[in-house]
This record gives sequence, structure tokens and C-alpha cells, in this order.
Amino acid sequence: MQYFSRHRHHITNLVLGVSIALQLPIVNTSVAVNAQLAPTCQGQTPNQSPQQKTNFLAFGGGPAPEANEIAIEKNILYFQRTLSAMGYNPAEAFTFFANGDDRQATVRYLDSGGQQQFKVPQIPNLDGASTMANLQRSLQDLSGNPKSIFFYFTGHGIPNPEDIDNNAFLLWNKELLTVQQFAGMLDRLPQQTSVVMMMSQCFSGSFANFIYEGGDPKRPVALQTRCGFFATVKTRPSVGCTPAVNEADYKDYSSSFFAGLSGRNRIGQSVASADYNKDGRISYAEAHAFAKVDERSTDWPISTSEAWLQSQADKLTQQTILSKPIAEVLQTARPEQSYAVHSIAKIFNFNIQKSFLANIQAVERSQIASEEQKAYVIRLGMELTNIGMEQEIRSSQNSKAIATLDKLIKCESSSWQQLQTGQQ
Repeated sequence: MQYFSRHRHHITNLVLGVSIALQLPIVNTSVAVNAQLAPTCQGQTPNQSPQQKTNFLAFGGGPAPEANEIAIEKNILYFQRTLSAMGYNPAEAFTFFANGDDRQATVRYLDSGGQQQFKVPQIPNLDGASTMANLQRSLQDLSGNPKSIFFYFTGHGIPNPEDIDNNAFLLWNKELLTVQQFAGMLDRLPQQTSVVMMMSQCFSGSFANFIYEGGDPKRPVALQTRCGFFATVKTRPSVGCTPAVNEADYKDYSSSFFAGLSGRNRIGQSVASADYNKDGRISYAEAHAFAKVDERSTDWPISTSEAWLQSQADKLTQQTILSKPIAEVLQTARPEQSYAVHSIAKIFNFNIQKSFLANIQAVERSQIASEEQKAYVIRLGMELTNIGMEQEIRSSQNSKAIATLDKLIKCESSSWQQLQTGQQ
């Protein structure tokens, strides 16, 4: 299958509106796509029978050695450490990475002299290569398990110039899987099998459309419960695929998400609790909120409910929300949303008694000079839009829209603890 070709895409109305409000230059979203994209991979150990596996499924790595960075391998290893830290056995998860266990040196890294080298993946409990066939087989194996599925993908994603709602991620040997192809696989699972996924590749926000039958936003929402969390919106690349070895320097979405979920970052340090609603457990939504503040990068993290809400926001409604005092918008915010808004507003010394737009007009340009600072302001505008649009939907008395929103929020507010017991 061929890669999607070079294209120039249009960013969403939401991002455009916020960027105009900021009076900041729109981030250049021209994308060059080629066969040298770079995900990451890691090592392996003996295979285990499907009967011993749990509902955790991880796929990682690039499509070829030259695009298989060590950071992706380290992401899989951090995922395994997160499982252990939260009381789960990594050996009981399905784990697939790049070329699997064929002992070929496929992981790209930079040595101490800055020279490119390749090594054999070194990921314990590796089940095989990250291929389409292995993904289909593992989903089929897990479909017989009454528990829900947590799917983690770390690697490379590419945009679809013909349909940005149907982007793709790359599997080993240059296999390409689109949103609609992946959703089609999930459509064949039992209706009671819910799926939560976290994806950290470029253009990953497009996969929020997996909530629809066949992954097509023109079709109904799937009967299965599905939700997900993504490093960035469907129109933008993300950070994280690096051949650099020092893990302490990694500032990507999955690093922050799993730190929030487990309470430990990827170098083993404790982090502030993400239990924002004080119920004694960390939900996916809370880990996502933690990442929005913690991840100091140019990413614009987004979830399925947020993508759905933002798709409902026309420019006028967005302008109205961003013109209200921030404190007023926060009156209907959930604890994790309030955390994200207060934390980002504090970075820029915004006055929450004033509106987002008023704060932007008053702020010094030097405070929003770097691409990372611009990303934080965009995140704040997106968060306020999410909160305001939820209030709009709930006030609309549109029972179908409210039911869709409730379904997504309930799924996103679940946790690994509930996943293991089959509860949602």
C-alpha cells in the first residue's frame, strides 16, 4: 500500500478561530510525507498463549528500520513499567513491536558521538511484529474476553490528503491502517466489548472518528462503547519520535499521560496526583488533563468527546464562549477541566474574571513567543470551548446529542481498575 502523498491541509474552525483571536501566526501545517517516517520499537521475550493474556494491547514501532526510533521502543517499555506500577503483569498483555523477535537490528538510535546506529529490539514479553495480521488476530483473541480492551499505539501517523477524517498509522513493513479500516475491525467485535485507546502518533486526532460505525462521521455512533485520547488534533504532527537515548529529555504525550495515570514519570519519579475529583482513582480523563499541563511541547492533545464537541462549535458559538469571563465558563467544568484551565491560565498570569479574548489582548507578546507557549494558549482556548460547548449541548434538549456526549464522557471517565473488571 502506498503512503499518502504530500499535501497542504486546512486546520479546523476551532483552531483557526483561536489563532485569529490570539493574533498569532497559524502554525504551518504543510506536511511532507514519505517512507522515512520514524516510530520507535523495543525488545522481546517468549510468546504466551492467548488464554494467558489480559485486555491490554500495545502496538509500537516504525514501518522500517530507518523510521524505527529508540524513543518508540522506550515508550513500550514505559507502558510495561506503568502496568507493573499499577499492579498488573506486563507478561499478560499483548505486546507487538516493529519486527518482533527475529533478532534483526532495526531500532535506530544515536550513540554517544551522535552517530546513527541500529540495535536489536529489547522488549520483554514481546509477542511479535507490529503487523496488520497480528493486530487482527489479537483483537479476535481478546474478543472472547468479557473485559474491555485498552489499546495503546506509539509510532508514526500520516495524514490523508483526500479525507483528513480518515488518517492512518503505520505498521511494520510499511503497512498502513486507516481510521475506517481500524474501526471496521472493531465493528466485528461483540457489542459488549468496549474499547479505550491512547495514541501518540502524528495526526492521531483523526482516530477520534472510531466512535462511528466504520469510522465514518457521516454514519451513526457505534453501538459498542468506544473512546480515546490522542497526542494532537487530526491536522497536526506531534512530538516524540526521536533517536536520542536520554529518556529524561522526552516530552511527549504518552510520557505525560502514563505519568498522570500511574503517579510516576518515565524515570521513576513521583508526580503530583491527577485525582482531581478526589474519588481515590485516576481516570483516563484525569490523566489526559494532567498531560495537557505537564507535556511541554507543541502538541494539542484531544479526546473523543472533545473532538466531537469541537466539531459542533461554529465560529460564532466559539467567539461567544471565548468572550465570557473564564470564571463563568468554569462554573460547569468538571474537576479535571478546571485543573487544566486554572493551570494554563496561571502560566500566563491570566485574570479568570476576564474573558479568554480579553486576556489575550492584554498579554505581552513576549509571553506567547515560542511555539510551546502558543500551544499552551491554544490548549486553553480548546479547553474553554469544550466546557462551553458541553453546556450548549446540555441546554439544547437534543436527547440524541446529549446521549452521545454522556456515553463518551462516561467512557473517558473510566479507569484501568474498571477496565479489568469489565465495568464502564
